[in-house]
Amino acid sequence: MHTLALVLYAVFFGAAFGWRTWLQWHRTGDTGLRMHADLGTLQWWAKLGFVAALVAGVVAPVAGLAGLSPVPLLDVGWLRLVGAGVAALGILATVGAQWQMGEAWRIGVDPVERTVLVTAGVFARIRNPIFTAMVIAASGFTLLVANWVAVVGLIALVSALEVQVRAVEEPYLARIHGATYDSYAAGAGRFLPGIGRIRTG
Repeated sequence: MHTLALVLYAVFFGAAFGWRTWLQWHRTGDTGLRMHADLGTLQWWAKLGFVAALVAGVVAPVAGLAGLSPVPLLDVGWLRLVGAGVAALGILATVGAQWQMGEAWRIGVDPVERTVLVTAGVFARIRNPIFTAMVIAASGFTLLVANWVAVVGLIALVSALEVQVRAVEEPYLARIHGATYDSYAAGAGRFLPGIGRIRTG
């Protein structure tokens, strides 16, 4: 199962980051990567947590192969099979949501850049479907690997995404798009349909 987790993770990383970055550059001449964050800011902490989660995605199955014991509660054969399916579903959902963003796709935020506000497709119901899909994939990896490194990685990912969305991206989008974003955020959920809608006024 740990070898399968490594294979799935390689597919996830290659598709969601490698291939998507190349595609963005091929289409626009811009990689879409906005990695700068001032030291100590919430954006910096969010990026740190995200990187920690990515590293845990590799370390967890490698540690399992090296003999790290699984978390007893998660050490169930059928649960690991479910995890493999959930991880695969999350990978497909991540790539699909990225595709729907088109040329507006970015990793990170440039505070002076004006991007297109994507509100069609799955974005009509969920404001951050890529992040939702990533958490689904990470949850699957956690069930598949079933050790404490994977659990910590999942917690780091969820925490990082919460900070990134609430403290960085939502204020940025509200400032750039104004009433258009306010109206959109009032109808579409943050990570799930109908949940986390922002009411203004």
